[in-house]
Amino acid sequence: MLKNLKRKFDKKGTRGKIIRLKEDFEQLKQQIDLFKSRVDVSDELFEEFQKDRVSDEYNKVYEKDEPLVTVCVGTYNRARLLLDRSIKSILAQDYENLQLIVVGDCCTDETEKLISTIEDERLHFVNLSERGNYPEDPDFRWMVAGTATVNHALELAKGDFITHLDDDDEYTPDRIGKLIQFIKETKADIVWHPFWVENPDGSWKLNKSEEYKAGRITTSSVLYHRWFKKIPWDINAYKYREPGDWNRFRKIKYLGVRACRYSEPLLKHYKERNQ
Repeated sequence: MLKNLKRKFDKKGTRGKIIRLKEDFEQLKQQIDLFKSRVDVSDELFEEFQKDRVSDEYNKVYEKDEPLVTVCVGTYNRARLLLDRSIKSILAQDYENLQLIVVGDCCTDETEKLISTIEDERLHFVNLSERGNYPEDPDFRWMVAGTATVNHALELAKGDFITHLDDDDEYTPDRIGKLIQFIKETKADIVWHPFWVENPDGSWKLNKSEEYKAGRITTSSVLYHRWFKKIPWDINAYKYREPGDWNRFRKIKYLGVRACRYSEPLLKHYKERNQ
C-alpha cells in the first residue's frame, strides 16, 4: 500500500513539475517577444499610438453604421484556387461595404485574365512587375513569401478596418459582418477568431485560438483598425525564425492594444502549398 501511495505521489509530482516547466517556458517566450518588439518598434511609433487611440479621428470609425472594410489578398500563380475559393468567399459575404485588393507577386499564369472576367467594382487587381526578394531556403521562404504583395495591398487599402485572406483559403459567408459588429461593440483595436485547419490527410481540426500568441492566430483570422497600416510585414522576419504574420502581430501587441477574441470559427485554412 505504501508503495502504491509513493508511486501516485511521484507521478503527481512529475506532472506538476512538467506543468510548471511549461508555464516558465511560456513566460520566457513572452519576455523574448517583448524584448524583440522593444527593439523593432520605435519609441516614436509607440507614443504615436498612445496619443492617436484616444483621439476622435481614431474612434469615429466605430460609430459608422457600415464602415468600409478592406480585404487584402496576395497571390502567386494560383488562379483557379484564388477565384473559386478565396475571391468567391469574399464577394459572397453578407456584409457588402467592401474593398477587395488582390496583388499578384508577378503572376505568370492566367490570374489577371480570369480576374478580368469578374464584374464587381469592389475588386481591384494589381500584378507586381517583379517578385519579392525572398530567401532561397524553403523554410525561411515559407515564413515571408508574399510579403511584397500584402505590403502593397496595405498601401492601397482605404478601409476603416482591414482584414486578410490567403489566396487558397475561404471565409464563412457571415465572417466580416459578425466581426464588424463585434469590433464596434468592444471598441477593440484588433479582433481574432478560431479557425479550421486542414490536416495532411484532408481531415479538419479546430484551432480554438484561445490566446493571442504565435500558432493561435494567423493572417486570415484577424480584423483590425486601419491605424495598423503603419506596421507593415517585415521581409526579414525569418531572421528571427518567425513567420511574417506573427512577427507583425507581436509588434501590434507590444503597443498595448485592446485585442478581443470572437468565439466562432469563421475561416477554413487549407493545408499549406508551396509559393
